[in-house]
Parts: sequence; structure tokens; C-alpha cells
Amino acid sequence: MLSGITEEKIRETVDMIKRGLDERKLRAKLGEDWELIAEIARARIRARDKFSREDLWMDLEGLRYATHEVVAKYRAERLREFGVKSVADVSCGIGIQLIFYAMKVEKAYGIDIDPLKVEFARRNAKRYGVHNIEFINADSLSKDTVEKVDAEVIFSDPARPPEMPERKLEDLLPSPLEVYEAYKSKTDAFIFDLPPQMRRERVPWEGEFEYIDLFGALNRLTFYTEPLARAERSAVILPAGARIESDPDLENIVEWAERPGQYLYEIPQSVDYADLINELFHVLDADAKMLLREKRRVLATGNEEVRSPYLKRTYAVVGIVPFHPVRINDFLRREGFGRATLRISVPEGEYWKVRKRIEANLKGERRAFIFQFGKMAIIAEGL
Repeated sequence: MLSGITEEKIRETVDMIKRGLDERKLRAKLGEDWELIAEIARARIRARDKFSREDLWMDLEGLRYATHEVVAKYRAERLREFGVKSVADVSCGIGIQLIFYAMKVEKAYGIDIDPLKVEFARRNAKRYGVHNIEFINADSLSKDTVEKVDAEVIFSDPARPPEMPERKLEDLLPSPLEVYEAYKSKTDAFIFDLPPQMRRERVPWEGEFEYIDLFGALNRLTFYTEPLARAERSAVILPAGARIESDPDLENIVEWAERPGQYLYEIPQSVDYADLINELFHVLDADAKMLLREKRRVLATGNEEVRSPYLKRTYAVVGIVPFHPVRINDFLRREGFGRATLRISVPEGEYWKVRKRIEANLKGERRAFIFQFGKMAIIAEGL
């Protein structure tokens, strides 16, 4: 499968693709296995912001489903804190999360039905210097496979169909319901990687919903069954490592503002999805009030300059004008702004049209962030 495909050949192909060689030329230079070699090379090029290494083995599908290295490190450290000695990844793919778990335990199992993915994972483990993984190329749900696994914790990051009208466990591959049934005689400690849109009532077990923000965007929902749970809900902001847990005993201090204050506080999506805004306000310990709660952005406001790893970003409000491109543009030109980033919801395909009108004839180095509050535009600068 990968015999004859060398590291040197992959690196040469990365260089050829960067130089713009088309498929015809790649086929002529690479020979019989050109498609797989080219795909591995393309995956490496696309993966450079995801992993610290540039020599990993993967195809494009494997890259798509692979856990970001920052997230993999965080989850492995969390598992270590429970004193876990063994773990099995029953849909390991190219093995990134498995490898980082293996760094924190004595024994790990990597199971995948796709022989190419198993070989990728095996090679990647060697790249990271990890040698305590037993790889199994088989159906993770078969009785024979289950009998081979002796692990305290079962982890599964199932594949997600790209288009689903509603997120359901039954539609994931392998389904967490089937994984649980197959391995429940072995352990009651499970970790499932789920779509962040998954509703709590769809998950039939007691445990913790942990939402993870990565570099300012919602990245993962990890579900931990009760033996591994720390709270009912949690939010983690990476790479800062800030974490908030649900606390039903906290006084509700969330109030809504009628108008913006001097500052805007952008709340991470993980905090919003986990419904931990009240907990966040207690952590911030500032005179903040809610301003907007939309699908893509959640804003609080106040008159204190608050900088915190628990916030996505803090902005200083510099003006409020009627929400119209011409009025916004007039303000930006008068105040010496040269660029504008729209933090608004606009119809698909309209963003650049609106932004072009707002940025017309602007000069200067200052960047404005434009938010919409009712019929008004809030113009702010990032701190």
C-alpha cells in the first residue's frame, strides 16, 4: 500500500506542487502511485497550521478529521489527571489524538477498519517517538476486536456526514451508541468527539459536555461519561487553556444593556454553546452586561477595560452611527480609519459588496470593527 513510497519522494512532490506542476506532469514524474503520493503531499501542505511536524503521513480525508495538535495535547493532559493507565481509540484515523493520549498512558490501542489509515497512524506514532500503541486493522465493533482490547477508557471520534438536517448519534460512523454497547462490558469510561451542534437530549448518558474554542473559533465538543466528568457543562479556550465549568449554585448576575458602553467584550462560542455566560460574568468580576447574542457572535458591554483569556477579544467603542454604508464611511474617513472588518450578519455573497462601500476612499493605518445593534452601527477598535 505504502511500500515504495519514501519520505524523500513525498518531499520532492511537495516541492513540485508548490512550483505549480499540474497532474499530467506529476503523473509522468511519479509513476504508478502518483495519485496517492500527490494526495499525501497536498495534505502536508494544507496541514502546516494544524501540526507542529511537517513530515506526517495522511490523506486529505484523514487530515480533515484529524484532531488539531493543540486540542490533542489538552485532552491528553486532562486524561492524565484522572490517572488513566490505558486507552483505546476505536476510530483512530491517522492517529493524532491517539498518539497524544499514548504519551500520557502506559498502553494504548489504535483501531481502524481502513488499512491505509492504520498504516498512516503507525508511521505517525514513530514520527512522534511513541511506541506503546497496539494497532488493530479491523471493525472496531466486532466481538473479536472487542476481546483484544483491555483499556480503562474508550475514545471515539466518529466521522460526520457533511450534510445532516439534524445532528444525531445514529448518523455518526461509528455511532457512539454502537460503540458504547460493544464496549460497556469492558468499562464505563467513554470519551466521544461530537458535532458541536449536538443537542444534550440526544445523548442518553450522564456526563460532561465540554466545548472547545481554538484560536477564536468553536472547534470541538467532547463528551465525557460520568466517571470522567468534572461538571455538567464546560468551556475551554485554547491555546490559552482557560476553562469554565457550570455551577448551578451561582447567583444569576446576567443583565441586558440598552445601549453599548465604552467597551465591547466578545464572548467565545464555546462559552455560549455551553450556556456559561453567567459563570463567565462571575469570572470576569466586572460591571458587564449582555448586548448581543447571535449565532456567530456574542457581545457583552461595559465601561471597564477588561482583558482576559476568557474573552475572545475586547474592543474600545469609538462611535455609534446609523447603520448605513455611507454614514459608516463618513465616520471612518473623518476619524482616519483605513480599513474595516465587518462583524455583522449579511446575506451570502453580500459581504464584500457592503465592505467595499464602507471602505471606499479610506486612508490610514487604523482598523475599525463594525457591529450592528438594531438600526445602529457600533464602530470599535480592537485592544
